[in-house]
Amino acid sequence: MGGVSTTDRARGPQPDRAPKQDRSRATRQRLLEAAVACLAEHGWAGSTVAVVAERAGVSRGAAQHHFPTREDLFTAAVEYVAEQRSTALRALFPQGAAGDRRAVVSALVDLYTGPLFRAALHLWVAASDEDQLRPRVTELEARVGRETHRIAVDLLNADETRPGTRETVQGLLDMARGLGLANLLTDDRARRERVVAQWAALLEEAL
Repeated sequence: MGGVSTTDRARGPQPDRAPKQDRSRATRQRLLEAAVACLAEHGWAGSTVAVVAERAGVSRGAAQHHFPTREDLFTAAVEYVAEQRSTALRALFPQGAAGDRRAVVSALVDLYTGPLFRAALHLWVAASDEDQLRPRVTELEARVGRETHRIAVDLLNADETRPGTRETVQGLLDMARGLGLANLLTDDRARRERVVAQWAALLEEAL
């Protein structure tokens, strides 16, 4: 009655693995967040594993335990960013966009004008010169692009069976990316708002 079995006594105290796993997940997330911040602030050249580890508050050995190579760390970081972007966009419209296409356009543009996009951009630039990095980033960006397109179609309530609809949605995403690139140099908020309003009006006619 409530006693300890002979088998349990023979096994001895069992280690609680959950806290160790929780610490490992927390360390991994800190490394990913630090990698994103380093890329956004310092670019590829200034974002070494040692710099990221120091920012995350972990040893370089701990960083390499989770991510054996620099490429592993930064492709995982941008994948993490992509997941955060998708989650954030869907969270803006938990019940759907209710036909407010201007709000959707504005939210999509916001995806490309913050530090998350800036971090991804630095990785793209690095991938253009790094043979080991290029195929991994290309594959990742293709997947991210498909996911972002699906989210946009859903939120805009777009019917892709209609000719030209897919291209219209893709044009919107290309435009948002272009505004994000422009925002790297100057805060172009006023012009961006006018472009968002114009695109929302165009989508009302096209979709």
